[in-house]
Amino acid sequence: MTGALDGKVVLLTGTGRGMGRVAARRFAAEGAIVAGGDIDAAAAAQTLELIKADGSGPGSAGPLDVTDEDSVRAWVADCAA
Repeated sequence: MTGALDGKVVLLTGTGRGMGRVAARRFAAEGAIVAGGDIDAAAAAQTLELIKADGSGPGSAGPLDVTDEDSVRAWVADCAA
C-alpha cells in the first residue's frame, strides 16, 4: 500500500504530545519520514516509538526549544543530516 506522502520528509515541532503527536503519527501513516522535535525530548522519542509500533517509519526525534534560535538551527541541521 502506498501513501500520499511516500518519500516526503516532514519536520514537525511539538511532537511530544497532543496535536503534534497526532500529526506525526498521521504523516507517518501516509508514508512520510517524520523528523520531530519537542522541548521534552523524551516525549518526542516516545512519539517516534509509537510511529514505529504503528508500522510506519523511519523517523527521528530530538530536543527542540522553538523559543531558542540556536536550538532551532541545530535541530534543522540534524534533520537535514
